[in-house]
Amino acid sequence: MNYCDFTNEQIAGQMIIAGFYGTKPDDELKFLINTIKAGGVILFSRNIESRHQLEDLCSSIQRYAKQAGQPPLFIAIDQEGGKVARLKEPFTIFSGAPYIKTPEQAEKFAEITGEELKRTGINMNMAPVLDIAPENFENSAMAGRMFCGNPEQAGELGAEVIRGLQKKNVISVAKHFPGIGRATVDSHFKLPNLIQNRFALDSFELIPFKAAINVKAAGIMTSHVIYPKIDALWPAGLSRKIITNILRTELGYDGLVITDDLDMGAIDKYYDLDLVIDRILTVETDIALICKNTANIKKAFDLILDFIKSSPFNKARCKRSLQRIIKTKTKYLA
Repeated sequence: MNYCDFTNEQIAGQMIIAGFYGTKPDDELKFLINTIKAGGVILFSRNIESRHQLEDLCSSIQRYAKQAGQPPLFIAIDQEGGKVARLKEPFTIFSGAPYIKTPEQAEKFAEITGEELKRTGINMNMAPVLDIAPENFENSAMAGRMFCGNPEQAGELGAEVIRGLQKKNVISVAKHFPGIGRATVDSHFKLPNLIQNRFALDSFELIPFKAAINVKAAGIMTSHVIYPKIDALWPAGLSRKIITNILRTELGYDGLVITDDLDMGAIDKYYDLDLVIDRILTVETDIALICKNTANIKKAFDLILDFIKSSPFNKARCKRSLQRIIKTKTKYLA
């Protein structure tokens, strides 16, 4: 795949992973692939009826993309185990991150999950969760989804999950940078506000993400949380100080940076989509994840396309994202 040959419309589409509502290639899904030229789709329980149906859906998605002249798609899912697992029986049921206590258990989870995802045609797992909370902190909105123990232990277990998934050619997306384990407000509904300063982040929240970067996690998902002592104006996923300065520059991360769902209340209730798309493009985020609203997906595509056309500088910025996207697809989707 030669990213230099992509049209402006293809560049814009590759920077979107979209949700949809069907269980087979219907008009909505074909619109996302052929018109929006989406770089990927994300699956939820609403898209899954059986193992056989899921395999047919994934193969149909890739087949239709090829017929439409598009690169292979990221086909993503949240298969963390425990509270967040879209695949149920006959797939292997794991209890989730709190019950993974050793590197051997993390390796087993990753090996089996990676094999089952790859066999169905899913090539991206939005996992592991690398959010952490202080010991005996029981009010976290992420309770039941985090590794137990100190930041170093969480980093070790998360790194093992990343290695295991990617060994199976399943892209691992560590989340939710720079960490929302202390949040007591659920970002699905409201915007959490955390008072930790940069020193606190360095000595706690960032440690598991540094471990993920060290084992070359292919993707990192940003969070919808505001750290006013670091950036009083913008949530983490829209913040130049957090994404450009900390993640890209200081930590040296050059993999895929993906937003959390832009349809979530923490974003949708507080910011216009026009502003959100402008911010994520400005701070060197590569992919906008939009899971529910087809109108928002279409609008995001138009906004990214306008951004690309607005100046050679903006187009060059989006082509850097495209290069990272195509590099990842060439490695994992070939």
